[in-house]
Amino acid sequence: MRRTVVPLTVVIACVWIAALRGATDAASRPPEHLSHTGLYLPAGDLRIDPRNRAFSPQYPLWSDGALKRRWVFLPAGSTIDTSDPAHWVFPVGTRFWKEFSFGGHRVETRMLWRAPGGDWVFAAYAWNEQQTDATLVPADGIRGAADLPGGRQHDIPGEIDCASCHGTARRGPLGFNALQLSTDRDPNAIHGEALATGMTTLETLEHEHLLSPSRPEYTTAPPRIHASNPQTRSALGYFVGNCGFCHTGTREIGPSFPSLNHADVQDGDMVAHGLLDYATTWQLPGRTGGSRLLDAASPAESALLVRMRSRSPLSQMPPLGTVIRDDQAVDAIARWIASLAADK
Repeated sequence: MRRTVVPLTVVIACVWIAALRGATDAASRPPEHLSHTGLYLPAGDLRIDPRNRAFSPQYPLWSDGALKRRWVFLPAGSTIDTSDPAHWVFPVGTRFWKEFSFGGHRVETRMLWRAPGGDWVFAAYAWNEQQTDATLVPADGIRGAADLPGGRQHDIPGEIDCASCHGTARRGPLGFNALQLSTDRDPNAIHGEALATGMTTLETLEHEHLLSPSRPEYTTAPPRIHASNPQTRSALGYFVGNCGFCHTGTREIGPSFPSLNHADVQDGDMVAHGLLDYATTWQLPGRTGGSRLLDAASPAESALLVRMRSRSPLSQMPPLGTVIRDDQAVDAIARWIASLAADK
């Protein structure tokens, strides 16, 4: 048998590449404990590091009634690339955290980190019973991490679950954009949260020169959903926060569906008109054929509303991240659809 001799230089190169890849993987691996992610000061008393900026999106995502707190860290001297206002590009080293509490008890904290090399790393941490720290969960998450009303349970998502919402081709944060951080906040936002003193807003980012290129219009004319009535504004805002990360009109999920992305709903009346009587291929239970997204003739049978009400894995929307129906939103959207039907 003829032996193939591999040159020493090739062997060295292969070893070097493998070592480099291993170092890169290690550099992008999230810490095992939340206390080592940079969210807190090193004193160990869970005080938030002041370099981490608290913020609150004006149209929050429904998460089974969880109380949530959010922070972002931007590396010193860095800026957010706003060349494309619809898709901000965050500097390497950016970190986002979102803490979930149920019944006054911290259950999990999620982290989104733009690691060395530019990839976004997802991590979720489960809090211990003593509430002193949280530990990195397995890649497939943790089922039944907290009890919820009605015998339901809250699951901590795994990495695949995170990627399902945060994107595959274009990854990144979901609730940190011009509309969500606008100082022209919607007073009727469903589940809207009051801005606490010192929270970061769009105006904060512009005044501190953290946006590149500068966007003075964010201060002089803060983004908002323009609509002829406040119900349309708040309804579309809810869709932005709960549906718009998938239904963008361009993604693999419903590419022909009217876009509910934050950058595409500025003209609220036009978007509402596009949704009204929009034909879908989804079948209402017990029926054959398609349905209407917003059914002016029979508002209660609007496909959008039926799927918001459902908690069947085959029909509920959003499909992930919630096991309890958002009754407040369902009621508000039902009233809105009825008002659109009456005006038609």
